[in-house]
Amino acid sequence: MPVRVDVPPSLLQWARARSGIEAAVWETRFPQYKKWLNEETKPTFKQLEAFARKTHTPIGYFFLETPPREEVPIPDFRTVGDRPVVEDQTGSIAPTVVSADLLDTLYTCQARQDWYREHQLQNAEEPLSFVAHYTINTSINEAADHMRHILDWSTESRCQCRDRDAALTRLRENAEAAGVLVMISGIVGSNTHRKLKPSEFRGFTLVDPNAAIVFVNGADSKNAQVFTLAHELAHIWLGETGLSDIDQESTQRFHQERWCNQVAAELLVPIEEFRAAYDSSVGIRKQLEPLAKRFFVSKQVILGQLREIGALTWEQFMKELELEKDKTIEIISGQETGGNFYYSKPVQVSKRFARELITSTLEGQTTYSEAFRLLNINKMSTFEGIGQQLGVL
Repeated sequence: MPVRVDVPPSLLQWARARSGIEAAVWETRFPQYKKWLNEETKPTFKQLEAFARKTHTPIGYFFLETPPREEVPIPDFRTVGDRPVVEDQTGSIAPTVVSADLLDTLYTCQARQDWYREHQLQNAEEPLSFVAHYTINTSINEAADHMRHILDWSTESRCQCRDRDAALTRLRENAEAAGVLVMISGIVGSNTHRKLKPSEFRGFTLVDPNAAIVFVNGADSKNAQVFTLAHELAHIWLGETGLSDIDQESTQRFHQERWCNQVAAELLVPIEEFRAAYDSSVGIRKQLEPLAKRFFVSKQVILGQLREIGALTWEQFMKELELEKDKTIEIISGQETGGNFYYSKPVQVSKRFARELITSTLEGQTTYSEAFRLLNINKMSTFEGIGQQLGVL
């Protein structure tokens, strides 16, 4: 007789909410869930183990009386948005939960930061001088100019980029050349079935003068990724670790987010160049796409700069912003995933980080098991393939 486990329905609902699994596939993947929830039957221990594994939940949590309250381990500058919630059998909504996908991504990046910090200190590398270089009282133009200099992101260098992909690549590579570890990924680790949701977060920054990390949600649109990267880099200059969704409400609630948004906008779309490019005699909607393409940003960013120069009132700005948000959701949902693994993997974990880690491993300073864990891989052939792609092997 199989052992059955008495699991409180609230824990099952909590696990479902934090799993991030879409409702469309939930019933197919967990056909017994409703019966467990209604307490018509109880899961066997093996079924519970499988449920825990598939929902990315530590199995010990199912033996608690009530769901644990998990907190994001860094300052959270997000608004509620579309974050997962727990709904009980009466239809009542509990506070939002943090998804397992976000938590696992954060913990992995923190582990990489720990390794890289120790590596830098052991090799007596100098800390980055621009980390925490400014405060929110610093003028936007001064901060953007300094970032522009360090990141080599001038009007001329931007114009050399043929499209948004090239712009994102150039800004990422310039940031890494300056010493920042930039990780851009749309999935958790190497699991293509665990896609990160831009509606939950756009990016985050882990500030450390010896191991500064910027993570950008690669499931977002490319134009949005360019701005998120600039925004998170501004967090480095500000010296503020944090998790962002870069929503308009966030910028109203948090001074740090407003400052970082304004600096990122000035870095990518210099206001004087924007004034010269904007034609007040032509309808705004006709100019959104051309201006977005020119500066390699989203139409939302262009709308923000239009408001900045007085071409839009606040009410007009918010109305146009809502229209563009709906269109962006359609674009993101229609994006294809995949591509060359050995090209994308170093970008996901930071090329700079991967080079240092692989080199350290080959020199015997880091174990292969630790390298595999930090790279989210499990085969020697994959390790060698990444090394060859980076020119380390």
